[in-house]
Amino acid sequence: MRTTIGTVELGSTGMMISRVGYGAWAIGGAGWWHAWGDQDDEESIAAIRRAVDLGVNWVDTAPIYGLGHSEEVVGRALAGLDDRPYVFTKASLYEKDGAVAHSLKRDSLRREVEASLERLQLDVIDVYQVHWPNPDEDVEEAWATFAELKAEGLVRHIGVSNFDVAQLRRAQAIAPVETLQPPYSLIEREIENEILPFAEREDIGVVIYSPMASGLLSGAMTAERIAALPDNDWRKHDPRFQEPELSRHLALVARLQTVADRHETTPGAVAVAWALHHPAVDGAIVGFRRPDQVEPLLAAAGLELGEDDLSTIAGDS
Repeated sequence: MRTTIGTVELGSTGMMISRVGYGAWAIGGAGWWHAWGDQDDEESIAAIRRAVDLGVNWVDTAPIYGLGHSEEVVGRALAGLDDRPYVFTKASLYEKDGAVAHSLKRDSLRREVEASLERLQLDVIDVYQVHWPNPDEDVEEAWATFAELKAEGLVRHIGVSNFDVAQLRRAQAIAPVETLQPPYSLIEREIENEILPFAEREDIGVVIYSPMASGLLSGAMTAERIAALPDNDWRKHDPRFQEPELSRHLALVARLQTVADRHETTPGAVAVAWALHHPAVDGAIVGFRRPDQVEPLLAAAGLELGEDDLSTIAGDS
């Protein structure tokens, strides 16, 4: 039986989404430059289906994740489901000569959407997003192309990821920006100043990524575990996972653990709930690599943090 975890409207799209969505970055597997290490595809599929069974009704992926492999796995996982979750994917990043290439040109974006539809085994993508606004001078061309794709029925809704307010305004002048996907966590809060207030005023649906800072705030990370990460896991070489930043972040995790103990949950769920507490945020993307990871983190979807909890997290008490 499916568990109801609650839904909210994503901006003004009319889509009712679960507060937590399935993030498919890590399941792209190894063999590319921003991988999370090896991943078993059957375990990935089982994790997606477990999340759907528990009420998660959207999956976020991108063609760059595993160089198309993440989208293929998502397509396999969702094939044949009676009640398919919404699928969000992206465009503008691709592999060229062993490196990441950026393109916001119309022809490139049209090739990308066709390839994504094939890998995902879909006739239409529910939310299509510009992954990065790079190069900046092509933002208008990209957004005009996205408006075309929506008008043609290849995608239902169009959004952006990693845009600043100036870029959002430029896109809005061409066609409404329906969704925004920025990074947001207790250790990456820059969007609070301008981006989230703008999205709230414009009724842009916001789904944030990395609310647990790529696992750093999950409660499972220690200096020893980070040292033991495989070399093909990008986090092993990220400054946030190294000293001197690591000790400060692990002290934050200890405060999250205090709050988690009050609510009989996990530090990771508290970190996600903290991000969802912001009134402009509709949903949070959470990566589940195994089926057993799903249920503990879904607690974040219904976790209400009180003032005492927020004070503890901030280090005020």
